Amino acid sequence: MKRRIKIKGWIAAVAAAAVLAAGCGVRTDTPVESGATAPEETTIAQTSGAEKPTHPEPSTIEPFPTEPPETETVAEKPAHATRVVLMTDIHYLAGSLRDEGEAFTTMVNHGDGKLVNYVEEIVDAALEEAISQNADVLILSGDLSLNGEEDSHKELAKKLDKVELAGIPVLVIPGNHDINNPKAAGYQGKDIYPANNTDPAEFAEIYGEYGYDEANSRDSNSLSYTYYLDQDTCLLMLDTCQYEPRNQVGGMIKTETYEWIEQQLDEAEKAGMRVLPVAHHNLLDESKVYVDDCTIEHSDRLIDLLEERNIPLFLSGHLHVQHFMQHDDIGIYEVVTSSLATPPCQYGVLDYMSDESFSYHTRQVDMERWAKRHHVTDENLLSFDTYSPPTLNKIFYNQAYDAMKDSKEEEKAGDLFVKLTPSEKQQMSQVYADINAACYAGKAVDVVEEAKERPAYKMWQEYCYPAVLFEYLEYIVEDAVKDYNVLEVD
Repeated sequence: MKRRIKIKGWIAAVAAAAVLAAGCGVRTDTPVESGATAPEETTIAQTSGAEKPTHPEPSTIEPFPTEPPETETVAEKPAHATRVVLMTDIHYLAGSLRDEGEAFTTMVNHGDGKLVNYVEEIVDAALEEAISQNADVLILSGDLSLNGEEDSHKELAKKLDKVELAGIPVLVIPGNHDINNPKAAGYQGKDIYPANNTDPAEFAEIYGEYGYDEANSRDSNSLSYTYYLDQDTCLLMLDTCQYEPRNQVGGMIKTETYEWIEQQLDEAEKAGMRVLPVAHHNLLDESKVYVDDCTIEHSDRLIDLLEERNIPLFLSGHLHVQHFMQHDDIGIYEVVTSSLATPPCQYGVLDYMSDESFSYHTRQVDMERWAKRHHVTDENLLSFDTYSPPTLNKIFYNQAYDAMKDSKEEEKAGDLFVKLTPSEKQQMSQVYADINAACYAGKAVDVVEEAKERPAYKMWQEYCYPAVLFEYLEYIVEDAVKDYNVLEVD
């Protein structure tokens, strides 16, 4: 007889809210008592020694290259193409707001996969590569900070200046974590303490040199703007976030902003310019599980505006998962680039042709090459390709294990809770981690057939518990029909 768990609507809603606490990447937020871990739980190994070398001193960092190193392969940019490098969901946390203490380590180990412990190094390496990619523009499409800390925004903004000094404009828009976020915090030892957050005006001031002060038009009702990259290309940078009076996970666009968007599209059309729209939240239902918090609310209106003008492509982030799809199989394409902070720590490279055909692919940040080049001594960075995949797998293992470790067998108010053995929890957590890690990279197609044959996957199907994670797992398997890292449209 199959043992299934029945969850009432309000219980499922609470669970879903917990899962979406950090955005649309799946996570659980089960509190962990100080110093206590389950014996079956896996934790991230830290570099041994009293002091962990995480970053070279500023004086030892070489200037950003103007030409790519000989060891780096850069795809040739086609003639008549605009090359866009897209990075998203960086979730940068200022070094002054963290240490390697218990609170910070627990946050990383039990988070949603972001390597916040190495986010500074990942960003530095990625920005170097953006320059070497022969990019015409670098776009950061939201969730620039971990939780909207003012210091995180300021520290990241300083790093972006090096890219502009290399002759590449940088454009940013906010994500749901970035503005009026009451979770802005720092980490010291066992303590988590409040940090200054960022309001809309401060965000526009901090990133003034990266879009807002250079905009051709700014919407007075949001942080949306247009930027004319050249005489033929209009970048429509859309603020889809809700942050009054505080931030929310889901996205929407105000009625007044829609009026501004329509005006900008009309002006670009009259000028014969192609339009490339960019947002943090998704235009299409890229995830069937998290539609309400990932897809822009009432996005049909925006889809209609874009498709009426035959705009072929929309860029976004937020989901943390590498993905793309086409509206109704004949309409606009949307490409969702995965989180830069989450292994495989990749970014998107888009060649947008003058005839509005396009070619998109992802590139994994070469952390090992960067670490060797800058004489970094941290073994995790020097062996990043070995360190990061199992680290992400361990985080997702903890995510599933945390969600099911309090399972119990009892009858209460008509709800049957299933009791899982330690072995079942371990096996189920591992298969979840394997499938989810591949999904984040856009490569679930490479692992699902083998994973479906494992006894642990059949346990998920038998118990359907935890319900939110089971629903998510089933969606991944259903959606794993292609590699989502390459898209070419003529």
